[in-house]
Amino acid sequence: MSLPQAYRPAVDRALQAAFGTIEMDSLVPVAGGLSGALTYRIRVGGIAYLLRVETQRDGFQDPHRWHPCMAIAAQACLAPRVRYADATDGVVIMEFISEQSWAVDYAGTRRDLIVEAAQGVLALHQTQAFPPLVDYMQGMDEVWSGFLATGLLAKAATADLLERYGRVRAAYRTDPADLVSSHNDLNPRNILYDGRRLWFIDWESAFLADRHVDLATLANFITHDVGEEDLLLATYFGQAPDPRQRARHLVMRQVNHLFYGLIMLTAVARLRPGERAAGGLEGPSLAEIHQGIGAGTFVLEGWEGQVAYGRARLAQALAGMKTDAFDQAVSMLTA
Repeated sequence: MSLPQAYRPAVDRALQAAFGTIEMDSLVPVAGGLSGALTYRIRVGGIAYLLRVETQRDGFQDPHRWHPCMAIAAQACLAPRVRYADATDGVVIMEFISEQSWAVDYAGTRRDLIVEAAQGVLALHQTQAFPPLVDYMQGMDEVWSGFLATGLLAKAATADLLERYGRVRAAYRTDPADLVSSHNDLNPRNILYDGRRLWFIDWESAFLADRHVDLATLANFITHDVGEEDLLLATYFGQAPDPRQRARHLVMRQVNHLFYGLIMLTAVARLRPGERAAGGLEGPSLAEIHQGIGAGTFVLEGWEGQVAYGRARLAQALAGMKTDAFDQAVSMLTA
């Protein structure tokens, strides 16, 4: 797969500025996320770099906002070093990280992994403030609206979840003291391990946001039990969280499940416009899907697998919102 000719002039400008040549030794596609960006491992002068080219942009996917976020993170040694970035052209060249699986190959213990991830997020949140974009919960309203507009699931399938989310919206207000430089999408694909340390990548969702967004994402993807979650929070806060911090964290964990479910289902719906997925939120649980992915028995790629994953995320959010602990947390934040 070669670089589309339409993007070659912008890439040539980037290569010339970064290396004084437009010649590349090699160019190999690298699988990306849901953003639609073109990503390649390139070699120039025998050294590997990552080339990223934006193919679309809107009010959210705006390099003029997230390029500075990426630069701040790179300066803090939390993201790979940036060799070149041009927001107008939408081209970035950065250090290439030879990835290993942090879930399998991490050199330390699980405790070490959780501590390192929490310390990394704390360091990120203490950097120079990222540009603002939108209040995170207002952004979630837009995510909800985008999903509902697809008609992928019957309204009855998510009616209970939407009603409970309304309770969250009435109770949860971001504390101005909690506004920090936030990645907002620290899923496992955006946390790289090079055999020595963790790196955070893919900054297109970054903006000034609630600190509990990143903490909830890490808790949902990395921690396996209450003890590991407590370690994550204690490492980040320097002590056990107070009741109000814990309430915010619990609520945001369910919002985070909701976010990933809605984003996945909205993206899936765009693949087959007008097609409806029968049924409600029934199907394999999130834990079963994760186990299946690890064992190779569940295929996430493909329409059916992604619908199942999105449903599982929504079902997990709904289950979390039905607990007594959640009701108590919402009541605390309402007071």
